[in-house]
Amino acid sequence: MQRSIVLWLSLTLRPTRVLCTARFFEGQSPGLPNPAAMENGTGPCGEECPREVQETTITEGAAKIAFPSANEVFYNPVQEFNRDLTCAVITEFARIQLGAKGIQIKVPGEKDTQKVVVDLSEQEEEKVELKENENLASGDQPRTAAVGEICEEGLHVLEGLAASGLRSIRFALEVPGLRSVVANDTSARAVDLIRRNVQLNDVAHLVQPSQADARGQRRYLVREAEDLALFAPRMLMYQHQRVSERFDVIDLDPYGSPAPFLDAAVQAVSEGGLLCVTCTDMAVLAGNSGETCYSKYGAMALKSRACHEMALRIVLHSLDLRANCYQRFVVPLLSISADFYVRVFVRVFTGQAKVKASARVKFSAACGPPVTPECEHCGQRHQLGGPVWAEPIHDLDFVGRVLEAVSANPGRFHTSERIRGVLSVITEELPDVPLYYTLDQLSSTIHCNTPSLLQLRSALLHADFRVSLSHACKNAVKTDAPASALWDIMRCWEKECPVKRERLSETSPAFRILSVEPRLQANFTIREDANPSSRQRGLKRFQANPEANWGPRPRARPGGKAADEAMEERRRLLQNKRKEPPEDAAQRAARLKTFPCKRFKEGTCQRGDQCCYSHSPPTPRVSADAVPDCPETSNQSPRGPGDAARPGID
Repeated sequence: MQRSIVLWLSLTLRPTRVLCTARFFEGQSPGLPNPAAMENGTGPCGEECPREVQETTITEGAAKIAFPSANEVFYNPVQEFNRDLTCAVITEFARIQLGAKGIQIKVPGEKDTQKVVVDLSEQEEEKVELKENENLASGDQPRTAAVGEICEEGLHVLEGLAASGLRSIRFALEVPGLRSVVANDTSARAVDLIRRNVQLNDVAHLVQPSQADARGQRRYLVREAEDLALFAPRMLMYQHQRVSERFDVIDLDPYGSPAPFLDAAVQAVSEGGLLCVTCTDMAVLAGNSGETCYSKYGAMALKSRACHEMALRIVLHSLDLRANCYQRFVVPLLSISADFYVRVFVRVFTGQAKVKASARVKFSAACGPPVTPECEHCGQRHQLGGPVWAEPIHDLDFVGRVLEAVSANPGRFHTSERIRGVLSVITEELPDVPLYYTLDQLSSTIHCNTPSLLQLRSALLHADFRVSLSHACKNAVKTDAPASALWDIMRCWEKECPVKRERLSETSPAFRILSVEPRLQANFTIREDANPSSRQRGLKRFQANPEANWGPRPRARPGGKAADEAMEERRRLLQNKRKEPPEDAAQRAARLKTFPCKRFKEGTCQRGDQCCYSHSPPTPRVSADAVPDCPETSNQSPRGPGDAARPGID
């Protein structure tokens, strides 16, 4: 019986394989016969069941997007800052690339002024040089590229995980100098939505919807010897490894980690091309799961106050490590830690000499134990993390170009004010100082009051050290001062606001640090240059929660409920399940009275009846023969013959 069932399945599968082979040779998307139908639950060759789909229309930037109200295609409005910044970065990248070809781009709202072209050549990384337009004779009209128009020598852009196509459509409507934009997604419903949104915005001449696995991972279905090897879905980035077929810009914005796509991306981007990567798995990158971070990014994350900048350096290290496998390397243009994600913009080049220098220059290979097992200041054991990117994470010349363009045309983006603030802080950061300290971290370590930001910055400047803020944390301090000098400054601050030494344990970090007299005498007089320019101008530098229930949204699921409905239902089910209900003062006092006072036992408690713990002697254990008459035992039945041998009762 079992053998006949297997034969019947083989016979039924054969026509399906023939149909798949026929569709493959006809040029249709190879793989399953009808991915959309299979995803919606219909048969392999059946028609999709009609169903009512409620849609919501939103407007962002110059694009108008329709997407299902149900959580089937992922969309997060909080990431508008991410998309605005990406449009600004690609615009300046297009200005550089096309300017070298004698083409000027025309940005809506931007004044028609002659821009100086900066040559970021693929082999020169040290200093950018100004380059005049040598391709045009005097008196000739320069060639221009405008938004919404096809530029034959323009950028070939790929959005690997497009979802609703919002980002790709915004590129077509807001970024000039594009040749084509491929909006790819592996979901059949998402690609169908992309097609409709492309028609809605009239950008079909620029945006090409594509259904494929962004990585291009092969999946072979081998049935019999005479059958062809079919793969589904079709290859994408791995198909564009040839120099002539590479993309000038690749944008990866996945839900979670981009690690599965990085190997293909560093091969599919053109020489000197732009790679834009978003990581929303901040719990992994911030040190909550160091082993998972190592498996995905090849580095061990540490749980520290500087975890957000460390996350950026881990991602840059991972990108460069994958590029080095193909004799390529990355050059960061801009690295952002914002909200619940990190975003990096890097250029990818080829060069064997640069690749060989990566191990020592960028990641600084150690030549023996660099530190002792324990910290010389606090006595705690050191933790080993990394490797991480050790070079600058921004190209300040490029950041200045983007900042200048956004400041001159503030009406172009809805989040222009925040872009100006964040980029202004980045231009003030110390480029050669990895990671940072935080004010609350320094103060909580020695249990003292927290100095103001200006006081600590002034003390560092008075001691002839450099100091700056960090865009990744509001109360961060980046400085080239050694740890010994920084703790001397905190020891001097503690003398002005002393802590109670008798409360400190002799093995605590605070006791060990404060037991050493400072060699450096700190000066906390406020200096004028201690207040950075972005802070003086009151720029919007750090994100405030823009809406209720703000943060990462749930993953898109076929046929899922609306995102808001799903979140509300989850909150209702988990209500009061994660924590005990709050207690009032009377309940807390009654609960504490059930615990004996340890100081009363030692004879040192002087609070008497005012003590919140119990001073009553413990209740003695009594045997069953001496059970007193009490309401709890008066109604009990007489003991039997065997009861006397039972254990005593409390």
